[in-house]
Amino acid sequence: MRFKGLDLNLLVVFDALMETRSVTRAAERIGLTQPATSAALRRLRDYFADEIVVQVGKRMHPTSFAERLHPQVQNTLRDLERAITTPTEFDPATSTRNFRIIGSDYIMVAVLVPLVERLARIAPGVRVEIILPNEHSIGELEAGRADLLVTPEPFLSPGHPSEVLFSERQVVVGWAENPVFARGLTEDDFYAAGHVSVQFGANRTPAFADSTLSRMGRARNVEVTVGSFASAPWFIEGTARLAVLHERLVRQIARRFNLVWAPMPFDFPAMNEMIQFHDSRANDPGLAWLRGEMRTVALQT
Repeated sequence: MRFKGLDLNLLVVFDALMETRSVTRAAERIGLTQPATSAALRRLRDYFADEIVVQVGKRMHPTSFAERLHPQVQNTLRDLERAITTPTEFDPATSTRNFRIIGSDYIMVAVLVPLVERLARIAPGVRVEIILPNEHSIGELEAGRADLLVTPEPFLSPGHPSEVLFSERQVVVGWAENPVFARGLTEDDFYAAGHVSVQFGANRTPAFADSTLSRMGRARNVEVTVGSFASAPWFIEGTARLAVLHERLVRQIARRFNLVWAPMPFDFPAMNEMIQFHDSRANDPGLAWLRGEMRTVALQT
């Protein structure tokens, strides 16, 4: 198949070369011999009048042209893959589909654990792979390596559709023996205490509550920063520290730790937890079914 004189099979080779930076590994990935892959690289170079990849030491490095071209080719290939592999119908009772969901440990507790329990009954062949969020999450969704991204509204990608999963209240959580809870937590108590903050990934992206508090202008005394919600209780129990966490999560962790919680002592916005999916998957019947199951579980928790 040719398009404007280009053998479209060469785009698969191009993508493999850009991903592996090696003719040998690209050949292994796409099931060609090394000579055939080398020949395909020569044809790519001739068509685009560019070296595509150049040898530097023991490793191949892409040219600036190839770096600019790769995201467009990658998106095109992912769209084609989705178009030809997405079934026109979906039967949860017989499906063996694997769904990849990006969601925090809070989402695991609030929705995904009861979801998997429900799927074991109604869709026993369906598998769910859960990926923790990081600075590459939106890129994973856009590249087709994740089916759904579950995230607070401020962290959505502007280029893809989304829908509300549920709305969540933020609460202040602390050690059950902290006297500020017995007498009634005030705003002054809140800001006088040490705090545990939650931030994700190498770029240290703050959680919804922490990013919202930082925009409110009054500085907190953050004594500990952790990379997951599940880590926070360990730095709260037995101390005077506080944290602002999701009410659904706090109801679960309070069963396992000696913790209590109280409403925010000042006006604080609720968080809309969203489900986002790639625009090309808007009519995917399997994803539509899964999103519906997630909403059903969210209403029950």
